[in-house]
Amino acid sequence: MARKKKKKTKLTAHYKKIMVLLSLLCAVYFSVFHPELLPDTSVTSSVSAETDYSGNASVEVNGNKPTFTEDEIVDQSFERYGEQDALGRCTTAVACVGQDIMPTEKRESIARIKPTGWKQNKYPGVVRSKPPYLYNRCHLIGFQLTGENDNDKNFVTGTRYLNVDGMLPYENMVASYVKESGNHVMYRVTPVFEGDNLLCSGVNIEALSVEDGGAGICFNVFCYNVQPGVVLNYADGSNWLEET
Repeated sequence: MARKKKKKTKLTAHYKKIMVLLSLLCAVYFSVFHPELLPDTSVTSSVSAETDYSGNASVEVNGNKPTFTEDEIVDQSFERYGEQDALGRCTTAVACVGQDIMPTEKRESIARIKPTGWKQNKYPGVVRSKPPYLYNRCHLIGFQLTGENDNDKNFVTGTRYLNVDGMLPYENMVASYVKESGNHVMYRVTPVFEGDNLLCSGVNIEALSVEDGGAGICFNVFCYNVQPGVVLNYADGSNWLEET
C-alpha cells in the first residue's frame, strides 16, 4: 500500500509540473503572437468608476493616444475576441474595422446573453429609456462595426449610460469615418474589472485610423460603467436607487 501511495504522489507532482509548463507556454504564445488579446490592466490603477467618476461619461487615457504597436497595425480587416476568464468575464476584443466586415443585415436577438453581473432592474424617471432598464448587453466591439451578433466573448453588463453616453459616440465616430473614407481603423476594447468584481468599472476604448496614420481617428478613452441616480455594487452587479 505504501508503494502505491508513493507512486500516486509522484504522478500527481508530475501532472502539476506539466500543467505549470503548459500555462507558461500559453502565456508566452499569447504575449508573442497575440498580445492584443491579453487583458490590459494598465488602466485599472489609473481610472476607477467607483472613485473617479465626476460627471463625464468618459475620460482620456494616456493623453488620448492609443497604444497599438507597429506590428499590431494592419490594413486588412479582422476581428478577434479574447477568451473569458475563470470568472466568466470578458477580456480584450480587437478588430481592424473595414467596410468589408461591417453588417449588411439587421442585428438579431441577443436576449440569451447574460454577462457577469447581470442583475437587471427598472428605474422609471432615472434611466432614460423605454422601458427604463438599468443594464444593457454592451457589445465590446459594436455591432455596427463588425456585425458580430450574439458572441458571448463580446459582451459585458453595462448601464444604459455606459452604452449610450459612453461607448456609442465613439462607435459612431469610427463607423462614420470608415463608411466615408473607405479606410481601416484599428479598434480595441478592454473591459476593466477590479479584483474579482463581476461588474466592470468601465471599458477602455482605443482607436487609430490606419491609412492616414491617425489623422482621421485617434483616441484612447475610458468609459465609466455608472448610472447617475443609481448605486451599483460592482462585486455582483446588484443595484439600488441613490438616496437624495
